[in-house]
Amino acid sequence: MSIVISPSILNSDFADLRGELAKISGADYAHVDVMDNHFVPNLTLGLPVVESILRVTPVPVDAHLMIENPDRWAPAYAEAGCASVTFHAEAATAPVKLARDLRAQGARAGLGLRPATPIEPYLDLLPEFDMILVMTVEPGFGGQSFIDGTLPKIARTRAAIEAAGLDIWVQVDGGVSRATIERAADAGANVFVAGSAVYNAEDASAEVDALRALARGAHAH
Repeated sequence: MSIVISPSILNSDFADLRGELAKISGADYAHVDVMDNHFVPNLTLGLPVVESILRVTPVPVDAHLMIENPDRWAPAYAEAGCASVTFHAEAATAPVKLARDLRAQGARAGLGLRPATPIEPYLDLLPEFDMILVMTVEPGFGGQSFIDGTLPKIARTRAAIEAAGLDIWVQVDGGVSRATIERAADAGANVFVAGSAVYNAEDASAEVDALRALARGAHAH
């Protein structure tokens, strides 16, 4: 199972996105948090800024849409060129149709779950998705501490994927750092979003490498 590091630019300097993206050129993806002030209590950026990011990013964009009505808005992010587009289970009316629309545009389709949202209702639909995002904090703000109560859900999600013989990534987002990444990897996550941990580090590139090494070590056990 490949280890994928996707630093969140939420904690970066938005006045210098080109420079901030360059710092994570050694990562696998750039995680871009789109928040609409409705689904979550925060407003970040939307499609025009994402289009600007796509023009200058050294790595593929992993768009995380914390927005209402993703059925209507999410396909445009895939069309713009995001490599992966994640929408939330709690916000989508027709998640399977939306996932198929995203795949038709050439993007990986991700299903996001808030900490209290169970994976069980979606287990029969797993083949429709390329990634399941298990939020390890409540979405909406950077810098929160990791919720250990999400670990059993990560493990159940990974077990269901393996039982079905599927190649689906399990992403964790929220409070991921050197202190928590091994627990998440042990539970079965293979895609790690780290915002504050990377951008508040003295050397963002070295922090990406350190996180990858810890996750690999946990998977090797």
